[in-house]
Amino acid sequence: MSGDLDLGIAGLDTVSEYGQGSEDLIIVHDALGFGECHLSLAIPKYGIFENINSLNELAQMPQWTREKPLRVATGFTYLGPKFVKENGLDHVSFSTADGALEAAPAMGIADAILDLVSSGITLKENNLKEIEGGVVLRSQAVLVASKRSLLKMKSALETTHEILERLEAHLKAEGQYTVVANMRGNSAQEVAERVLSQPSLAGLQGPTISTVYCKRDGQIQADYYAIVICVPKKALYKSVQQLRAIGGSGVLYSPLTYIFDEETPRWSELLAKLGL
Repeated sequence: MSGDLDLGIAGLDTVSEYGQGSEDLIIVHDALGFGECHLSLAIPKYGIFENINSLNELAQMPQWTREKPLRVATGFTYLGPKFVKENGLDHVSFSTADGALEAAPAMGIADAILDLVSSGITLKENNLKEIEGGVVLRSQAVLVASKRSLLKMKSALETTHEILERLEAHLKAEGQYTVVANMRGNSAQEVAERVLSQPSLAGLQGPTISTVYCKRDGQIQADYYAIVICVPKKALYKSVQQLRAIGGSGVLYSPLTYIFDEETPRWSELLAKLGL
């Protein structure tokens, strides 16, 4: 965000907090599939907050006045005030705190905290709770780039294109397996019909059917067909059962690393943002 780098990977929360107002910052891919968490408001489970379970109830508490506002400890001094303003909380003050924010209410230096939550275990350990309507932002890792760099350097744009393609292909392949099996049949059409009669064997776009040649008594014969499909990990065993039911044998499975499909829409979106 300072302009020193051409590409980077960061949490959406970081980009949203520190990248506001930057005309140079572009989000290239907004869902890399790791680092999932959410920015959330949390209050104590005890005391005056014991029966408070929603943002609306928190806002209506008579304790908060101009002279004594709701004190929120956070490291998100842009997203926090923006959130409370958009949600009609009038009397709120924000402060930053050193160390673990979860301890701030128990120490008496804050009434609530606004922090990133992953599993929620740390909140429970500190007798804190999230409330309905209190989620500010759902975050995960995103790929960002400098608009200036992509426009000035062809190599940066080309590298971004390749990285984007690889990321998309890898994410698409996650949890997917290639299945190869042999099957007797009178024709590729007949084998395809048997395969497609089973709900777990449709693959991404349908099975690939090819002839398997073997040598018997000195003669080349085509008694089998090989089928290749793609199935999700959760359907592996079911696909084995269905392949057996239609005469499949010699079933092989291998995990996929990439599935390159048609040009990713995110590339077209990036070019549009760049005016190219």
